[in-house]
Amino acid sequence: MSKNSYEAVMSRKSEIMKKAVGIDFSKFEHGKISFDYERMMRETGYSLVEMQKIQGEAGVGNTPLLELKNLTALARKLAPKGKGARIFIKDEASNPSGSFKARRAANAVYHAKKLGYRGVIAATSGNYGAAVASQAAIHGLKCIIVQECYDSSLKGQPEIIEKARKCEAYGAEVVQLTVGPELFYTFLKLLEDTGYFNASLYTPFGIAGVETLGYELATQFREYVGKDPDVVVCTNAGGGNLTGTARGLIKAGAEEAQVVGASVNLHGLHMASDEQFNKKSFTTGHTGFGIPFTTWPDRSDVPRSAARPLRYMDRYLLVNQGEVFYMTEALAQLEGLERGPAGNTSLAAAFSIAQELEEDKIIVSQETEYTGAGKHIQPQLSFAKENGIEVKLGDPKDEIPGKNIILPKHPKLIKAKDLDLNNIRKSYIKNCLSVTKAEELSKEDIEFLAIETKTNVEYVQKTIDEIKCKKL
Repeated sequence: MSKNSYEAVMSRKSEIMKKAVGIDFSKFEHGKISFDYERMMRETGYSLVEMQKIQGEAGVGNTPLLELKNLTALARKLAPKGKGARIFIKDEASNPSGSFKARRAANAVYHAKKLGYRGVIAATSGNYGAAVASQAAIHGLKCIIVQECYDSSLKGQPEIIEKARKCEAYGAEVVQLTVGPELFYTFLKLLEDTGYFNASLYTPFGIAGVETLGYELATQFREYVGKDPDVVVCTNAGGGNLTGTARGLIKAGAEEAQVVGASVNLHGLHMASDEQFNKKSFTTGHTGFGIPFTTWPDRSDVPRSAARPLRYMDRYLLVNQGEVFYMTEALAQLEGLERGPAGNTSLAAAFSIAQELEEDKIIVSQETEYTGAGKHIQPQLSFAKENGIEVKLGDPKDEIPGKNIILPKHPKLIKAKDLDLNNIRKSYIKNCLSVTKAEELSKEDIEFLAIETKTNVEYVQKTIDEIKCKKL
């Protein structure tokens, strides 16, 4: 077997990762399933004060909190009498690279430089690549972004191509690949060949970096309106956005704020499918990442992901593609803010559930992202049509991902749909048992699963018993 064959490189992945991240994850592991998550965050991350200093020196953070008065007025017009919470956004597009991921990247790149790495590598087709490239430029490090960009016919989505352009503008080398297993293989090979730092989205450095966002939310609301937000809606993909924001809220003492995840419904589309790759019109914040990473966080590119969304999620909502496109236009035309699609996923959900809440309540979509040529509605919808997707006006509830995109013919049709969190928790527990092949769990393992699923020991034990009964 060649040293550089797929099988050989994948067999060395743990060794490569350990060298490229500088963390021995095994020292936090105990039991068959459990590991000491909080110890990992303490020992390998940075304190809140340290993170604020690191980010502040790189021009990251302290982004504006904006009240969307016109969207609030529209929501109240549609809501029952006395309903319609005040809607806010945290304008993370104000960060150097144009998204909240600058917070993750600032910590990761700072840490890489501190440890003496000459460069950083990240595997991402999203805003994180631009964030890492931006921070690498600030710190004088080399940067390589590995991007899953094309289907087998070398046709790439406008949004992904736009993000590659952004990375290159900051001086990064972008390695563009077709969809499939070559992404992780190429990523590992580059880490081994260059000796660069793995600026993964899922290290404690990256997740801890988002804690400043949650902390800022709480302090800004106290300053502006005299209280904490009632509901914080986070666009959810790999889980780091929600995890870091929730941890920051907790550190600020805003533990009563309800933390809601929101994803674009791409049910039925497989993210590793070449044929379906260009059938989706959103490259992040969708169920193709949101559900798998929520039900098994450790599928990421590090042995133990620091993004554990089920620990913090109080509610999980789905919105359809047409609803997010509509909200992107509404934000621009009613509020004068042109922002990219990822943050508008959570904003569409916030607009919907604001109509359930009393007028004195506060709901915030906790991030926005920059927009650009490939992120605009027109190129995305044109690309969808080129790939056989029907685009029409109607009721978004009738939308079928991969078949059509239905733009709501009236804003009253924007209706976020609840996912059953209990089913997701059960899927997570089932995956834990399946992946680890654990037959009997210790008390420590069960207590860990209770924390992971934000439930209790009784719930976990009952779920385990149900899973075992189904196997018999």
